[in-house]
Amino acid sequence: MVGVDNLLVKSVGTVIRDNLSEKTLQKIENRLFEKYGITVTQSLEDFQKFDTVLREFFGAGADGLERKIFENVCTMEKSKEVGQRWITIEDQLLTQIILEAFGDDDKKKILTTLTNEPLIISEVLEKCNLPQTSGYRKVNALIDDGMLTVRGQIITNDGKKVNKYVSVFENIKINIVKNKITIKVQLNKESLENSTMIPIILNA
Repeated sequence: MVGVDNLLVKSVGTVIRDNLSEKTLQKIENRLFEKYGITVTQSLEDFQKFDTVLREFFGAGADGLERKIFENVCTMEKSKEVGQRWITIEDQLLTQIILEAFGDDDKKKILTTLTNEPLIISEVLEKCNLPQTSGYRKVNALIDDGMLTVRGQIITNDGKKVNKYVSVFENIKINIVKNKITIKVQLNKESLENSTMIPIILNA
């Protein structure tokens, strides 16, 4: 699962469970296991599989259901230029994850350093002047939270392939109005192209 989907899936699963009855969810889970050998949670990591099974049960009605699911997580501003679109995130879990990352000085340095230039982890730690143990832990946390994604590899002197990482965000705005926090983000081109969820949000 690529970066931004890894971020969105944390809330999408909860919203799906809130919008589908336990009986319906069980039928979908049974069909997913029968067809792909996976659970609902696992299917969200490759959203097209969840989408395929959802359409078996709801037909064209799956469009409306998916729109409802994603509207509860985030919305995307309409724009002719795909790369210029802002995604507004209001979901509390996601805003908390992003705020905590930018509230941590080391993670903020890592995200800022990787905004435009993909680097291997050791280069990131050197540029950010971070110690290895805590630095690796924080980079890996950002990868797990879907805020860093792979963009290319290098071959080391001993022949190993090592991933280069880049931030999924090109721009970010944090708005606080009357104690309500909303976050607007612009995603990089790879995140938009590789996501299985973004095309559904675009059509919502």
